[in-house]
Amino acid sequence: MSYESMMLEKLQMPSRENVEKVLLKVLFENNGTVKEFSKDEKIVDIIANKFELSEKQRDAYLETIYRKENRVKRSILWHRLLFRAADSLAKKKLVSRPTSTVKLTNKKEWMLTELGFDKVLKLLNIPKAQKDYLQIKSYEIQKIVKKLQKVSRPLNYNPFTEKKRNKSLIKETTLRLRGFRQAVIEAYDSKCSVCGLKIYSPNQLSWEVEAAHIVPHHVKGKDDILNGIALCRFHHWAFDVGWFTLNNDYSIQVSSKIKKMPEDFGKIASSELLNFAGNNSMIFLPITKEMYPHENALEWHRQNIFFQ
Repeated sequence: MSYESMMLEKLQMPSRENVEKVLLKVLFENNGTVKEFSKDEKIVDIIANKFELSEKQRDAYLETIYRKENRVKRSILWHRLLFRAADSLAKKKLVSRPTSTVKLTNKKEWMLTELGFDKVLKLLNIPKAQKDYLQIKSYEIQKIVKKLQKVSRPLNYNPFTEKKRNKSLIKETTLRLRGFRQAVIEAYDSKCSVCGLKIYSPNQLSWEVEAAHIVPHHVKGKDDILNGIALCRFHHWAFDVGWFTLNNDYSIQVSSKIKKMPEDFGKIASSELLNFAGNNSMIFLPITKEMYPHENALEWHRQNIFFQ
């Protein structure tokens, strides 16, 4: 038995397999990523608390003697166990290593892969059908997000895709659609571009905001940022049915048909949901102008969806 194994047994530390399961759950609770396991990172204590580790278990260290350099290196046993568990998950392709993630996000983090995402859903007894609506990052989805964020802004942008969406491309289409949602929501800082609502569920797993297609998906609208806008559920519905649209300067234009609605319609208490912003109010936009909704997509919406 190795020195490390003896220490683990002596201190009755949790098994690596159990640490792996808890680590997957913690990744899920933290939107798919956790930082490297250094001494000052809160995540180290959060996982330790889940195992109810004592101070002795948390602070125990291993000593490695470097004879040629005549020095002793100390490493915290709990940190080593966390790393070994994460390393094992990476070998199983359930997480990406910080050395890979940093190239994608510029952050040294462990990140769930799609395979790891599926594994933790099974561990938590969450139906796989809910996967599309959870704002959990995965390595494969973030690769799509990065690609979408780097798309140039052409003058003659065509908001329609020419790709056929057949059954053989279902998996690819599903991943791209999730990447589109993630990219748009990130671009708008997880808030509705019309009313500014920014809120998540009590467990912080799902956000109220949605990524809306300007040219709808069902008419082959592209899954990219130039054809997307972040909207709360109500304003998403109102945009899709034509209650309001956007001008090329990103001001809001409300349908004149609102005047024909009964007085007690479209209200919560005394707040008018469609007129509170008023005509010509500006929407909230991404920091980067290259990610603004494209004028060609907005023009199509005004001509084909909006009711004057």
